[in-house]
Amino acid sequence: MRTLSLPTGGEMPVLGLGTWRMGENADQRTAEVKAVRDAIALGYRLIDTAEMYGEGGAETVVGQAIGEALRAGDVRREALFVVSKVYPHNASRRGTREACERSLKRLGLDAIDLYLLHWRGNHPLHETVAAMHALLADGRIAHWGVSNFDTDDMQELAQCVGDGPACAANQVYLSLGERGPEFSLLPWQRERGMPLMAYSPIDQGALAHDKGLGELAARLGVTAAQLALAAVMARPGVVAIPKAVRSAHLKQNLAAAELQLDAATLAALDRLHPPPRRKTPLAMI
Repeated sequence: MRTLSLPTGGEMPVLGLGTWRMGENADQRTAEVKAVRDAIALGYRLIDTAEMYGEGGAETVVGQAIGEALRAGDVRREALFVVSKVYPHNASRRGTREACERSLKRLGLDAIDLYLLHWRGNHPLHETVAAMHALLADGRIAHWGVSNFDTDDMQELAQCVGDGPACAANQVYLSLGERGPEFSLLPWQRERGMPLMAYSPIDQGALAHDKGLGELAARLGVTAAQLALAAVMARPGVVAIPKAVRSAHLKQNLAAAELQLDAATLAALDRLHPPPRRKTPLAMI
């Protein structure tokens, strides 16, 4: 699996497993744990979750799956890259630490590899940054970052970091159907060697039914969803974290990470879903 370097050291796989909407229904718990176990068995090493997902339910699912995989010897802890996020209303200096400890307990881990502020809230950014730096110093997280931050937010955040460890990543909505971040945010992050994590990279499955995309994908011998996902990962500096539960989708997404798109295909994709020509507000789901 190809990886991207983090500005704070270390690397992150370009493809991960998203867990949004997991942990919401107890009846689905067994199937969701199995999906995460299957993903690990197939070779996924990046797993993204948040305290918001299922109000901690997704972290519990991920924690159970990782615990089972570790005990079975399917993977080593150091091979996994686990991402979670703190709610904005919890992101005070004290609240961030308390939220992180709750997430660690649900995940069954000693440390989270990348801990993100889920979106901007009412707590001053300098308080959240101070809390992140304290968690780093205590070894409770390995890297920190943000989510749903636009270019101006990132510029303001940079002023709050000072001489402390830098923001490692920013996670936003990016897909062929929503290319707004490519105008200014992605270039800003590239200049700083900061990966952009793309959530909903297949527009929550909608691009799998895109007729034009399907016709182009058929000529390449792949599905529309695979082509849409490969297109996102073809952008330098971008990591994709699609959610998948079915084994077939997990395998297809993994195969998409290996697709090499030539210039003609990328140009055809631009004609189907043109890149932005001006700055637009950052989309959120």
